Amino acid sequence: MEKITTEQGLQYVTQTDVGLRRANNQDAMGVMMAGDVAHWARRGHIFLVADGMGAHAAGELASKMAADGVPHTYSKLLDLAPPDAIRQAIIETNQQIYNRGHDDPEFHGMGTTCSALLIVPQGALVAHVGDSRVYRLRGELYEQLTFDHSLVWELQKAGQFGEDETPAHVPKNIITRSLGPNAGVHVDLEGPFALELDDIFLLCSDGLSGQVSDEEMGNVLGALPLDEAAQALIDIGNLRGGPDNITLLLIRVVEQDITRYAAEPFTVASEEAHRPALHPAVWITLGVCLLVTAGLFVAKQWWPTVLAGAAAAATAALAIAKKLGPRTVHGYHVAGGHLGEGPHRKAGAKPTAASLRKFSDMTVHLRKVAEQQNWEVEWDDFNRLEAGAKSAAEKQDYQGAVAEYCRAISSMMEQLRP
Repeated sequence: MEKITTEQGLQYVTQTDVGLRRANNQDAMGVMMAGDVAHWARRGHIFLVADGMGAHAAGELASKMAADGVPHTYSKLLDLAPPDAIRQAIIETNQQIYNRGHDDPEFHGMGTTCSALLIVPQGALVAHVGDSRVYRLRGELYEQLTFDHSLVWELQKAGQFGEDETPAHVPKNIITRSLGPNAGVHVDLEGPFALELDDIFLLCSDGLSGQVSDEEMGNVLGALPLDEAAQALIDIGNLRGGPDNITLLLIRVVEQDITRYAAEPFTVASEEAHRPALHPAVWITLGVCLLVTAGLFVAKQWWPTVLAGAAAAATAALAIAKKLGPRTVHGYHVAGGHLGEGPHRKAGAKPTAASLRKFSDMTVHLRKVAEQQNWEVEWDDFNRLEAGAKSAAEKQDYQGAVAEYCRAISSMMEQLRP
């Protein structure tokens, strides 16, 4: 379990895990804390997570270049305000990753997500490309501050289906924007979001968000100290199969002074309006869907033909909406205003009897598998913690019950780690 670091009004912890089905870890993360209050007042603190994509070592290299390059470049852009500086840092890092992939066939086409959180006097500022996420827990509300640059989210935004209605034929793992594949990239800016005491921010790769729901994450973050919460979230992701690398950073505001610092509002430079380019994966998906549809039609497989055709139509609708829709202004003057449209999703973080049942079911499942597989484990801690959770639940202390169930899960998973 990683230790909590306390520095300049913040507590934070970082954690990464290869998962159960990957041979290497293609995630990367970065933390760059200002050296003193004066430096923080000018540039803030930076937290970043990147999730690499590419064969062999390409994804690992791309994410490392993002995690190292973005903070380093940002620190040199002293003549730009933080929003412009972090956007420019990501743009320049994208160019470096693109050039490396373009010049070396071994790394051709490599890419990475990049989600950065700046804690500055004006608040929390987010810069974002891809589907790694930034969340905020405030009290009983858990909010996703970033928009997933994925085929699913883009189709939902285009009105093809609702948030909870993703058709089975739409691929869930295709992202529409990343660093590296193209020479240029558009960076989303969100915020600044005003800071309050005890706010918790979570940055994570999709190895976590793909396995643990927003409600569950909010329940865990509200029930445990940062270090225990980080470990519990990774353990739950791995308990559910651990199909991908999991990386997360947790940051808590622990001093009132950081929320009251007087600062001038941002004025963000404007950029020329243009229609964003689609990620090559969208065109590849469309082509594959069309070929599969044609092949199934020739083979007279009518029902699969309908499904493949629907997938092709949905992808084509996204491409048309992007290319023929209104142009988007990616940057604009903001004087005390708000960049972006976040938060984009919201979930309740207060545990209920219904949400607690998921944690109870996890411990029951873990016990059953351990007994079926004859694992050699020490049961005392697990039994004690599970009993404590049940006792808390009977008293309707659902937050305490979540904490004890998570500790039971982590106690077992710790014994099973190689």
